Amino acid sequence: MRNFLFALIALCLAPLVEVKAQALRFNARGEFKIVQFTDLHYRLDDPRSDAALQCITDVLAKEKPQLAVFTGDNIYSKPGDMAMKRLVAHIDAQGVPFVMLFGNHDEEQGFPNATLYDIIRKAKNNVMPERGSNPSPDYALAIKDAKGQRAEAAIYCIDSHNHVRTQLAGEKGYAFITPEQVEWYRRSSDAFTKANGGQPLPAVAFFHIPFPEYYLATSDPSVIMYGTRMEAPCSPKLNTGLFVNMRVKGDVMGVFCGHDHDNDFAAMYHGILLAYGRFSGGNTEYNHLANGARVIVLKEGKRKFDTWIRERGNDAIKERTSFPKSYVKDDWTKR
Repeated sequence: MRNFLFALIALCLAPLVEVKAQALRFNARGEFKIVQFTDLHYRLDDPRSDAALQCITDVLAKEKPQLAVFTGDNIYSKPGDMAMKRLVAHIDAQGVPFVMLFGNHDEEQGFPNATLYDIIRKAKNNVMPERGSNPSPDYALAIKDAKGQRAEAAIYCIDSHNHVRTQLAGEKGYAFITPEQVEWYRRSSDAFTKANGGQPLPAVAFFHIPFPEYYLATSDPSVIMYGTRMEAPCSPKLNTGLFVNMRVKGDVMGVFCGHDHDNDFAAMYHGILLAYGRFSGGNTEYNHLANGARVIVLKEGKRKFDTWIRERGNDAIKERTSFPKSYVKDDWTKR
């Protein structure tokens, strides 16, 4: 019955969950490792971007994940189609399943996100769904158990757009995740929960621009935080309630974004970990942290995960924490 319900999810949420992505599964140890790269700002034929390509090669070779997620601002030069083809070819050669989300700069390189999405999806190891008529669809990937029989976790991949002026006349600043996208998340979460016997399916979410709760979290002195914060989160000024809905639905354990190059912190805010990836690019844009990536290791059947930062060319890992254990204050009276 449970497998039948998950089959219904695939039909109801198409193209959100696709056959191509069903190879994603927990390993025999009950772990699923994700590496998040962000803000590559790759420039075609620019030696400064060699560091970005080396970062991808080095981190994937050391971590050997089951999935790589690129959270936007992937390319940074025209023509965008050629830059994306070159970048994707390098990523695909690493032999790791991957998805790519868009940031606020990708579409500025002369080609719409629809064209870029289609280029990315042609890669052998890409596991993004067909986009249909949507230039950059939101989608959910189910992570199955080690035998590939049932979903044990979900990954939400959401488009955070670019500038708010493209969504709402008269507004300035960075774009917001739309109410329609929030409703899509609610439907997806409900479907996964129903198929999971009424229990929320453990999940994580990825997008480029941090939503306003990142700023709120850094403004609260009681929030437990690990990592580096060297700039204020550049969030949208308008809040459409995605975080609140994640909190109410109870499935999303952690949210991972990029956009702000000098941040790599992870902060617990109302039970959800709000984290940045590590800047992964070269000196084609501002940065004051050694380039690298964030690693997330999900645990099969548990609302737990480990996360850390892996720097390019560095055998040591940084800021290793466990959700939720590392982010919860203990009862000092019981020590």
